[in-house]
Amino acid sequence: MTFVWLAFFDALLSIALIAAGIVGAHFYLIEPFVGFGLFGLGVFLSVLGLLVGLLAIFLTRKPQLAAGRNRALVGTVVCALIAIPVIVTFIRSSLKYPPINDITTDFDNPPEFVFAQKLQHEAGRIMKYDKAKYADRQQAGYGPISPIKERLEPSAEFRRVTDVANAAPTWKITYSDSAKNTLEAVATSWLFHFQDDVVIQIRPTPDGVSLIEMRSKSRDGIGDFGVNARRIRRFFDRVALARGKVNAQEEIP
Repeated sequence: MTFVWLAFFDALLSIALIAAGIVGAHFYLIEPFVGFGLFGLGVFLSVLGLLVGLLAIFLTRKPQLAAGRNRALVGTVVCALIAIPVIVTFIRSSLKYPPINDITTDFDNPPEFVFAQKLQHEAGRIMKYDKAKYADRQQAGYGPISPIKERLEPSAEFRRVTDVANAAPTWKITYSDSAKNTLEAVATSWLFHFQDDVVIQIRPTPDGVSLIEMRSKSRDGIGDFGVNARRIRRFFDRVALARGKVNAQEEIP
């Protein structure tokens, strides 16, 4: 029957497209967005295969058509194993995270990118922070993401922050200005190798301590599934850990 074979081939094609997208992007054979597109097409075909497979199972309930029932079952199960987890994850993430991909610790005076503009694969892409578009959504979706204060004066804190950024396994520092205590980096995701731009600026405060301001912005898509907010928070955690290590060393007689 046509539906039986369609469900079975949809399952095989879904696996092939998803594998091609992941492998191609991960090993730099294709662009990340192309790889993700193949992945998405594979998931779409798995949904189609699931629906067709259920119809095929229903149609093969008759004894004279039972010969194709096992193939319909295999195709349906494979498509379900692909489609359902991805759809559930996508829905949960969409409900949990706002549709934004530019997160900052300062809405009114965010760190601005200087060098990152030269790295964009989309010519003329605007890198300036859009408060009207992002601020309210960030506040509603993530709550406060505030800069952190450090006891060191700005130049010393900048050196510490640079060391922490250099130690981040998926980061590559692309720009550093010690006069302005500002650095930029590119963070690359593990699987598809999507790239996000990061800017960190150390600002002096009236009470003599340093304020670490940070911004993380994705190059692709509309939402980021919380990646940029997590990146800022985890970086601040690493800075706090580095501070603890330094203090511990200072206490050693």
